[in-house]
Amino acid sequence: MIEMIDMHAHWRPAAVADALRARTREPRIHRNQDGVEVLKAGRMGEEPIAKAFDDVDFHLARMDRQGVETSVLSLLGSFCWIESQPPEESVPLCRSVNDGLSAICQKHPGRFAAYAALPLTDIAAAAAELERALGLPGMIGAQIPGNYFLTRKDAEAMRPLLEVANRHHAVLFIHNGPRPGDAYPKVSGDTDNARRRNGTLDMQASLSSVMVTLCLTDFLASYPDVTIQVHNLGGNIPFEVERMDHRCLLDTPEEELPSSRFRRAQVYVDCNSFGSHAIESAVRLYGAEHIVCGTDGTEFGCDWTRKALAEAQIGEEAREQILHRNAAAMIARVRTAQRETVAA
Repeated sequence: MIEMIDMHAHWRPAAVADALRARTREPRIHRNQDGVEVLKAGRMGEEPIAKAFDDVDFHLARMDRQGVETSVLSLLGSFCWIESQPPEESVPLCRSVNDGLSAICQKHPGRFAAYAALPLTDIAAAAAELERALGLPGMIGAQIPGNYFLTRKDAEAMRPLLEVANRHHAVLFIHNGPRPGDAYPKVSGDTDNARRRNGTLDMQASLSSVMVTLCLTDFLASYPDVTIQVHNLGGNIPFEVERMDHRCLLDTPEEELPSSRFRRAQVYVDCNSFGSHAIESAVRLYGAEHIVCGTDGTEFGCDWTRKALAEAQIGEEAREQILHRNAAAMIARVRTAQRETVAA
């Protein structure tokens, strides 16, 4: 069995427990009617504290069972509230989380890497924290909400982070999610099929817009040494690109076809949550060299991804690239740059 590198493994850090206890709005920790401390987080319901945060030994045992060589940890969405607090709160919270993630990486060499959490209500502070975090062992980049990249105009606010990442040859993991202050989720819980609408229809459409910004504009041209990862196959692009090409030939025939621009963009996508047919479509569009594994950091996600890749008609070479080789190269680029910085 080929060892997997999981580039999309969300983490629930216990480092934020005290801050959750101090909150009056969800997510927060409080005592329920039975006097038991629970984490209450909106649609996620209530979870006893003993189960609310991730355990390193438990995760390592699961990785060993499932043939995962390395997990790249990033904040679970329901914990990303720390990034949207005022700077006086978010800066120390993000620093604590990043220091904790780095400590996990140091304690278990080769088994973990991590994406930093950033205080996004102050982009200058976010850039400073990214600079600091990239000096910590195991940190390879940062996770950034996808709403910052829905259009090229939106993405302008991220240039300070791109500049830091470019200097360090780092990875930016763009994950579907709101900017501080954005209405989210877009579909209210009392709407029919709210989970399907938010978790699939809206998410995939938003990721498609992210990919259009990153691949069909010149926004990334100034950052040749940044590696970008977008999750869930970059939205619906593999399934809609033929229509994009068709419209391009009709409306702007002098332009390069969108399919060609997606294929040569400096953007990776992960295959989290998708099955064999979708992976086959993504390989045809992006090329296997631009796809990595993602599981959300769960046992079900890992089993699902393994099965999808085993059943996909893509050939053993492509399977090995997606399971291991592409991610290994991404991580190695960052670590080489970090060693060179230290040596200088």
